[in-house]
Amino acid sequence: MPGAPTKPLSAAATRVQQALAAAGLDCVITEHASAARTSAEAAATLGCHVGEIAKSLVFRAATAEAPDGLVLVVASGANRVDEAKLAALCNAVIGKADAAAVREATGYAIGGIPPIAHARRLPTYVDRDLLAFGRVFAAGGTPNAMFPIRPHDLVRVSGGIIADVALLAS
Repeated sequence: MPGAPTKPLSAAATRVQQALAAAGLDCVITEHASAARTSAEAAATLGCHVGEIAKSLVFRAATAEAPDGLVLVVASGANRVDEAKLAALCNAVIGKADAAAVREATGYAIGGIPPIAHARRLPTYVDRDLLAFGRVFAAGGTPNAMFPIRPHDLVRVSGGIIADVALLAS
């Protein structure tokens, strides 16, 4: 309804919106009534292909120097991450990161992790399959918050490295 007041963004989504603006992007976060904790739920909410969802996943990446190291992968919603490929990229042993470690490192809960505006900088890999789209959708800090972004802008603002991280279907 034109002229109707809009509900302010949650604190988490506001942090992400501010980071997008600081990066010079005009991406607008929208908070939806229903949560989208999976790529399929997000695609259904947005009316897009599941491959256009840019899901942010945090993995443990243990090395001798950093046994509690973490790494962020921004993957296409259509893909599963190949942990062997990620291990080779990171030169680390890859495993699941627990929810507490994810929240401590990013400042966000699993299901709403954005690709930017984290509590601390994480090495980031961006799934090359996302580059096939003109725009993708990423989480905006909560399971209800999402925003559109051009893939090359996503790579730039996340400080990510484009990589082949997808598990090949058998």
